[in-house]
Amino acid sequence: MEEEEDFLKVLQALRDAARRVEAGEDRGPALHALLALEAGADDLLAGDPNLSALRRLLSRLRALSCSVELCGVGEGGGAVGYLRARCRRCAGRRGIARVAGAVAGEIQAWIDRETIARLVAALRRTDGGGADAARALLAELEARLLSVGRFDARLQRTLLQHGVFAAVEAKLGDPAVGDGCAAAVLALVRFNKDVFVGPVLMGPAVGALVAAASESPAPLRALNGLVAAIRSPLVDELHARGELPRLVALLCAPDTRVRALALEFALRVGYYGRKEVVDALLAEGLVKRLLCLQRSHLGGSLEDADASPREKPGVNGGAFLAGLLPWRHPDNDDGAAAMASRRPFVSAVARFAVQVEIGEGLSPREKRAMKLEILRRVREAAVSPAEEATVLAEVLWGATP
Repeated sequence: MEEEEDFLKVLQALRDAARRVEAGEDRGPALHALLALEAGADDLLAGDPNLSALRRLLSRLRALSCSVELCGVGEGGGAVGYLRARCRRCAGRRGIARVAGAVAGEIQAWIDRETIARLVAALRRTDGGGADAARALLAELEARLLSVGRFDARLQRTLLQHGVFAAVEAKLGDPAVGDGCAAAVLALVRFNKDVFVGPVLMGPAVGALVAAASESPAPLRALNGLVAAIRSPLVDELHARGELPRLVALLCAPDTRVRALALEFALRVGYYGRKEVVDALLAEGLVKRLLCLQRSHLGGSLEDADASPREKPGVNGGAFLAGLLPWRHPDNDDGAAAMASRRPFVSAVARFAVQVEIGEGLSPREKRAMKLEILRRVREAAVSPAEEATVLAEVLWGATP
């Protein structure tokens, strides 16, 4: 195992060296490392057809390096010879940078093949060993998928050839690697929705994430990310499978992190869900559960939390809406948004009402009817006239521009 890790570290060092040469370091240890790899290419690279392109690029890199070193030889003296040598040297260095960039891409593809093959082998082990290695490889895969600036066809081909999604999906319920697998599923969907959304909707991944959500925050965090990426189709699938009651019940989970993520899930479903979905949430006592969260020490009213002792009645409208919609404004620096992050359950009912009001799943008539239904359920669930008045005011004012 240590030898495999050392081999990947060597490949990563060679990739970084190629990137330094691409950035302009055409002399020094970075270029020498690539030329040393080219010198041993017959022994190291000959057995793998996937490395034939890398061999050609390394040969081209050595030829360009030699041409740059020989620039000026035989050009003669004088200004004309000097200018010719300088132009050839500049052209050679530009060629070295281009070839080094291609070498870095080939080495990265090599790293991807090695990492993915070892990850799949570790996940498919039946003896229960290799959990630590699998977790490390899952983290590397997630970081790689999230770092891709534009679509990488070779990486996609490698993922499909090794059956990464099926291997990760099969281990979602494993307590040893389930959290990393959940994050990997989300990273795969974000990397290529066209390929991986279908397996998510049709396979057991959604059910496995819901089943594991009560044990750890990671599956529910991944499920929230999947709802944000897939939107209404995933919300409809959750409703069709009857998973919404289990997710609403997580609002009463003992772990505060799970409760906060369950609230975020409810807000997303309120935004994307159709009338039948929102009705199902309300039928499971969503408003009553949100009021319980709002009564906790991490809840309260956003107006009370944001107002200063001297100026309690005055609340900035923009700050109030920023607090109502924290997941819609991840980069918002308002004080109210910061307060909402420190107290995740503040104004929970009003935040849900606003998501339904501005959401994509309901028609204007359905939104008005749903708002009245939320108000009715607030009146039923409130434990005091003061709480009822406060929450009703937040729900009614929160939708006002």
